[in-house]
Amino acid sequence: MNILIEGLLFPEGPAFDRAGGIWLVEKEAGNLVYYKDNQHSRITVGGHPNGIAIDKKGVIWFCDSQQNSIRRYDPFDKTTTTIVTEIAGKPLKMPNDLCFDTDGNLLFSCPGNDLEDGTGYLCCLNKQDELTKIHTSLFYPNGLAFAADKRTLFVAETGTKWIWKMHWNSLTQQVENIEKFIETGGSIGPDGIAFDQDNQLYAAIYGSQHILSINTKNKTTEKIPTPGKNPTNCALDPKGIQGLMITEAEKGQLLQWNSTKKGLL
Repeated sequence: MNILIEGLLFPEGPAFDRAGGIWLVEKEAGNLVYYKDNQHSRITVGGHPNGIAIDKKGVIWFCDSQQNSIRRYDPFDKTTTTIVTEIAGKPLKMPNDLCFDTDGNLLFSCPGNDLEDGTGYLCCLNKQDELTKIHTSLFYPNGLAFAADKRTLFVAETGTKWIWKMHWNSLTQQVENIEKFIETGGSIGPDGIAFDQDNQLYAAIYGSQHILSINTKNKTTEKIPTPGKNPTNCALDPKGIQGLMITEAEKGQLLQWNSTKKGLL
């Protein structure tokens, strides 16, 4: 395990851009961080930025759990814009993580701040900027990611320590065939998740000092140890060169685990 950056204040949400750079957030410092060619820089955006998703134009979308909003940063003109802050007249419930489907619809999780109250939900912000809840009554929904088919959605539910599997219908913008997939265990539960092109699922198990690598065909698992106990999220290099990037909050590190597996853009 290689340490790429140290001294980060609660890093989260690593994501690769098309140039091979890695974007992540420094949640407690209100920063986005960009790492490339062994160098990194910080972009101050305020709030508590959380997960990251990069759209087809290269714009950085992120959750803000302090401002209860979905925001975006344009790396080309250096502007930050707040996109949405409420649903049905109420503030969003501390947005946490997000991902795009192939049609450009944005899906994101809103867990709140309680692992056990069962009021978390998932949202879809479609291309027409219409916002709807697509799944409710969840116990701290956290990381979410599409499998290689771009239709099967996996969601980490930290409060129950389960990862859920469901079909995403981009036409109706609804989730279907919802089922429990695997229980991850751990002292707290699964946080961010990511897929490689072979449908291997990688889940950061917060509080348990490892990434859980899950074969989605037979559900066999392997633990990838981390130096600190609180890995928050991970992402695989789509080119299969830089390996698995891991954010870890206890020690404040961006980590690299060598792998030739290719991630999904």
